[in-house]
Amino acid sequence: MNASEFPLLYEANPVLTIYGRKHTSGKFCDGLSRRNFLKVGGLGFGSMALPGLLRTEAEAGLGRSHKAVIMIFLPGGPPHQDLWDVKEDAPTEVRGEFRAIDTNVPGIRICEQFPRIAKMMDKFIPIRSIVGSDGRHDSYQCMTGHKISEVGPLGGWPNFGAWPSHVQGPTNPSVPASLSLMYPTKNAGWGRAETAGYLGMKHDPFRLTGALNTTELKSDNMVLQGINLERLQDRAALLRSMDRLRNEVDAAGKFGSMDAFTQQAMGILTASKLADALDLSKEDPRIVERYGKDDTTYQYDGAPKMIRNFCVARRLVEAGARVVTLNFSRWDWHGTADLFNYVRGRQDMPMLDQGLAALVTDLHERGLDRDVSVLVWGEFGRTPKINKLNSRDHWPLVSCAMMAGGGMRTGQVIGSTNRLGEHAQDRPVTYPEVFATLYHNLGIDTGKTRSFDLRDRPYHPVDPKVEPMRELV
Repeated sequence: MNASEFPLLYEANPVLTIYGRKHTSGKFCDGLSRRNFLKVGGLGFGSMALPGLLRTEAEAGLGRSHKAVIMIFLPGGPPHQDLWDVKEDAPTEVRGEFRAIDTNVPGIRICEQFPRIAKMMDKFIPIRSIVGSDGRHDSYQCMTGHKISEVGPLGGWPNFGAWPSHVQGPTNPSVPASLSLMYPTKNAGWGRAETAGYLGMKHDPFRLTGALNTTELKSDNMVLQGINLERLQDRAALLRSMDRLRNEVDAAGKFGSMDAFTQQAMGILTASKLADALDLSKEDPRIVERYGKDDTTYQYDGAPKMIRNFCVARRLVEAGARVVTLNFSRWDWHGTADLFNYVRGRQDMPMLDQGLAALVTDLHERGLDRDVSVLVWGEFGRTPKINKLNSRDHWPLVSCAMMAGGGMRTGQVIGSTNRLGEHAQDRPVTYPEVFATLYHNLGIDTGKTRSFDLRDRPYHPVDPKVEPMRELV
């Protein structure tokens, strides 16, 4: 990176702009020009200028407490019977080939593919009875808590991270409240964290992963709010550029005329806390090794298996993020012949086991287990009966999830399905209940919190009649 590639402009507003280098294609996949820009006035917060945001934060006294959520989306519909709800007493055509193993909590047994989680089940909460799935192959319901067919507010339903961004704001002015590590996927619905809907684009998730090569991840493809700063990781060059800007502004006698908030805004890029959080080279190598090795290959129309992003998510939370969403691999296996041998070869479940166990261990070791909630789920479950290809088809009647942290009462199972795993037998859990629980953990009172859509109609984060799961909070 040099001055000709990234000219820095100071405008009378004042607004700081860093231009990206020119590319022959001229446009990003989202239609934005490659010559534009990172403005301190638009650093991932939509239309709210950063100096104004800093001023608002100071006036509101934000940033004095920090609860957070890490949401891990498993694209494609993970099979509940082969994860946390193994049907040991069912016929072979339902039970499948994976056996159940004991955990460190008496009476809780899970799939043999998750031995690390089994050894620390006292820190987890399997949910075996999630109902109300839309049955669609996309992330929409997991990100918003609503079916896409629901009649909703003008402007659209906000995604989960929009509400803490709107209500609580950022804990740190250089780290947006809601961040997305969702990789764009060939099946577009699996790669979206969705938008802030009627709450406004300034609360959209700040996207940290961009359009990737179809076969592998390239680190220089990281984008910020759709804008490619190709060499953001080149910290030394960025700092030199910022120093040049400061010198030029000082020489012109303009720096002293800026108010304190604008000066602070100009200092954000030099601090680069967000970039530091993304840089795993700054993490203890022994901790990174716990998470296992990434598989950067795209899984057909799903996401790559970037298991170390679980560690990145934890680092982002420590840096100040309130909500981090990410996607992991592809779990749509129903057209696959000889499913169980196929799954053994893919290593999705062992990788998830290692990464999730490492994440929850990290949270406990850092004393974050009461502050950071973890949720792992997909869009629906799988058919109880194995089909003629020895695999499972779509089954929206019931699905599963795994939760941890957040100060919740862990080491227990929520809900159950019948003997064949066809439907919720007791304690059906709805998507809004899961969301209400997470909002509670964040410190958001869903009964008292509301905002108005584009028709000035009031809406709450979830229906005020829906309460958090009392078994957990």
